[in-house]
Amino acid sequence: MNSPLRRVSPAPPTRPPLSGDAFGARLAALTARFAARAEAFDRDAAFPFANVADLHADGLVAAVVPTEAGGDGSSLLTARRIVAAAGEGDPSTALVLTMSYLVHRSLARDDCRWPAALRRRVWASAVTDGALANSLRVEPELGSPARGGLPATVGRRSPEGWRLSGHKLYTTGIPALRWLLVWGRTDDPEPQVGVFLVPRDAPGIRVIESWDHLGLRASGSHEVVFDDVVLPADHAVDLRPAAAWRGGPDPDQHTWMVVLLGALYDGVARAARSWLLHFLTTRAPGSLGAPLATLPRVQQAVGEIDALLWANRALLDDLARETDAGRVPTVAQSGLVKFNVTGNAIRAVELALQLSGNHGLSRRNPLERHHRDVLCSRIHTPQNDSILTAAGLAALASPAG
Repeated sequence: MNSPLRRVSPAPPTRPPLSGDAFGARLAALTARFAARAEAFDRDAAFPFANVADLHADGLVAAVVPTEAGGDGSSLLTARRIVAAAGEGDPSTALVLTMSYLVHRSLARDDCRWPAALRRRVWASAVTDGALANSLRVEPELGSPARGGLPATVGRRSPEGWRLSGHKLYTTGIPALRWLLVWGRTDDPEPQVGVFLVPRDAPGIRVIESWDHLGLRASGSHEVVFDDVVLPADHAVDLRPAAAWRGGPDPDQHTWMVVLLGALYDGVARAARSWLLHFLTTRAPGSLGAPLATLPRVQQAVGEIDALLWANRALLDDLARETDAGRVPTVAQSGLVKFNVTGNAIRAVELALQLSGNHGLSRRNPLERHHRDVLCSRIHTPQNDSILTAAGLAALASPAG
């Protein structure tokens, strides 16, 4: 049975600032609340509506919405802190939030082609209602659009504007989304390709609750079928000839995606580290007569974990600061940050499992969940093969650099 669309409570009249010591304390409290619920959400693959409500109550859903639209206009560095805190508590929730942040950021770009009224509508709903949004791109036949190919989702012109039909996979957050940015094409002899803005409550939308994954089980990343969904003419918000999309992603938008996804999975590794430190300092086998933390080999492995996570913090913060300052790296360069940060996060959790043995693999403890969640970092665009190929091509094109 499809999950009902749930709306969260209205926003508070004022929001505390997203900076300073008080902000750090708010994020720490958010992490703790999410962590307390994460096991149950994961075990049942239940969508974390309570976490989404908390994000809105804390004024965080609209953090990236421009100030002139009622949001906080947060920098990438601030958005990175929020996603990291959410990811350390419950990465499924953090992924849903990340997708909305990426939508809100894309609408604020100078080259955004959306009608101004629709941009304001999406932003206003995030500010007042905590409304979430996501881009729907992956299809059963097409796979990831990042690999090329025309979408099978088709918009047909009609007297009402458009009629949209198609089938999308991995629609993260669909139990709570308000806005669906659907990648599709027109039925013209030379198809236009781009984005259709679909309100979640439009008639003709069917959710197939098929998400039964190794990790991020609470993310509600189900399939969605569009059956002749009627849309106004201006809801075809960015249609272009297919060739116009072949230039690759925008470097700024790509960097935002890399930093936020990297922060999410780094947060998972930090949650694993926290559990491990408690385990090592309290577990005292009878054969040892002292906590495991007293063993030099354990101390060395913990040091390696901290080295990996220190590197992650440096990479993510530097990339965010450079981007906020307008010094945006190339797509190939930001991809290397994703490669290193996610690889470090996976390695850190694997080390924690090696140190904890059967205890770490027991479902009574969260470490096995952290391991399942952190492995999902490998499937997010850009994937490692694409990252390394792009970096290799860039190096070979300019060997002196």
